[in-house]
Amino acid sequence: MSRESDILDALYNHTIDGERAPVVELTKEALALGMEPLSVLFDALIPALEEVGRLFEEGTFFVPEMLVAAKAMQGAMDILRPLMAETNAKPVGTFVMGTVKGDIHDIGKNLCNIMLEGAGFKVIDLGVNVSEDVFVQAIREHQPDAVGMSAFLTTTMPMFIPTIEAIRQAGLRDHVKIFVGGAPVTLEYCRKVGADGYAANASALVRELKALLGITE
Repeated sequence: MSRESDILDALYNHTIDGERAPVVELTKEALALGMEPLSVLFDALIPALEEVGRLFEEGTFFVPEMLVAAKAMQGAMDILRPLMAETNAKPVGTFVMGTVKGDIHDIGKNLCNIMLEGAGFKVIDLGVNVSEDVFVQAIREHQPDAVGMSAFLTTTMPMFIPTIEAIRQAGLRDHVKIFVGGAPVTLEYCRKVGADGYAANASALVRELKALLGITE
């Protein structure tokens, strides 16, 4: 087995195990050997996070395991991102993400961002406590394929309604898909507020988003 294959296998395993330091070092070694950044991403990192998502959905992994795996991948992405930009690698889509007004929780949002970026999306993170006007402005500026709204509290998830309405009033609703998510959010609530999609976790978001946008592997 070649050193390149060894590196990809090790990157896969260390990412699943959430071991950031080895992932960073292996990424540097891969690049030093002349391996392509996209190979590191698509042949090791993305398959690893897909496996983490599968383990989460079957109940073997939980949120802490998903977070450390995502942070390990983030270490590699910090190195790969500027290199991929230099190669003009075209993103598969653009996604605007934010936690709604009144809510400052960001762990789930950040995990989704890492998973989306790893899957090839350009992510514009608006942060937390995001007002309706900021969502509208971001859609106008970035013309994303989709927008994600996160709410962690039952008291803040009603903010989906005025935010989606503001997007509609701005004449932008037909140009963007809207996803909602967060601990108290359900598919039923997604339909109630008029969003296009709902995902219970980060890996599901990537899968549902690709399906909604018609993106195939």
